[in-house]
Amino acid sequence: MVKDGMIREAVTRRDTIRYGGTVVGAGLLAGCTGDDDQASSQSGSDAQSDSGTTGDESYSVTMSPVGTVEFTAPPANVLTILPHHADMALAAGHGDAVSSMLYNPEYNDTIWNKFLERLPGVSVDWADLPGTWNPSKELLYELNSDLHLADPAYMTTMQSWATDDIEEISANVAPWFGNTFSNANKEPPAGWADGYQYFTLWEIFEKVTQVFQAHARYEALAKIHTEMLSEIETRLPPENERPTAAMIILIESEDSMYVYALNGPGFLTAHTRPLGATDVFADVPTESTVDFEALIEADPDVILCLAGMSEPRHVRKTRERLASNPATRSLSAVRNGRIHTQGGRNQGPVMNLFQIEMTAKQLYPDVFGEWPLYTEGSYPELPAEEQLFDRQRVADIITGEI
Repeated sequence: MVKDGMIREAVTRRDTIRYGGTVVGAGLLAGCTGDDDQASSQSGSDAQSDSGTTGDESYSVTMSPVGTVEFTAPPANVLTILPHHADMALAAGHGDAVSSMLYNPEYNDTIWNKFLERLPGVSVDWADLPGTWNPSKELLYELNSDLHLADPAYMTTMQSWATDDIEEISANVAPWFGNTFSNANKEPPAGWADGYQYFTLWEIFEKVTQVFQAHARYEALAKIHTEMLSEIETRLPPENERPTAAMIILIESEDSMYVYALNGPGFLTAHTRPLGATDVFADVPTESTVDFEALIEADPDVILCLAGMSEPRHVRKTRERLASNPATRSLSAVRNGRIHTQGGRNQGPVMNLFQIEMTAKQLYPDVFGEWPLYTEGSYPELPAEEQLFDRQRVADIITGEI
């Protein structure tokens, strides 16, 4: 049972961050609290900055499915579920604000730091963050966050959570702000579908930087992202000369695998879709399973191993299994040494920059330079002339040296 004192403390906290206007109750129950076609909503004519100050004491940011949330200061203590929102807080220069994570913080800490090794002065410390999947409401009262940087609609996919619980926590602890079903433009749960809007990874990131009053960081990182994609697009070979590819996770003790879309909508494919390779399993629903026979029949030029930097799904295990199996050892990707690791699909802007670069090299080594054969450790250190974006520049933006 939650004690009255805990609730009073949380309500006091909401004087700093709160839902704006009178749209909260009805809007959240409907899954949307206003017109989300606009990029954001700010109080008066305040301009958002990286200083954490504005010309007025309050500002507001609007995003589906939560609608408009009003702030008087950037949140200093935020809860996250999946790592894409945590990555966005990091990129906004507020990585230290991530104080809890509901999905596997130790795993996410390990994967992200393997990439961040290449950004001087940038790292995350997520491994010991509190949080658990399907938490009790009491835990969220105890965490007493300034902001739940998470999609409330996604929260209701957990067994213990319903819309009424979302309303209670937003009223007594802190509001919600996040968007997750844009990951693949998936249908949100019943009660949230009406008015749910999909955004790109970088559109969500822009709104998160507005929450943290760090819009200058968004603009600087978005410029790097746009310039990299433009350069890649001008150098891509014609479609009929592009490789065939598959993104997979092998299933242990079975001659089968999960397959994942390369060119589908949403931020899960924000690093593969721009590269335009031919997905040999384009007609198979993402996250479905296929057997080795289907892989042999498709015979992709390149096999991308999702989560291949993590020990349970390590890329070396995939290489060894496919090379040692009489049925798969003749695959083109096996014979040509083109089985490569990926990082994570629930990526924010920092992971996205690295994964666009690595995947461009994995798919088009003759155009963008060879990807080193990854066997262990951090993201490979590439010569400066072979990098597709400036590491020091990205690090400087994140750490505030814009």
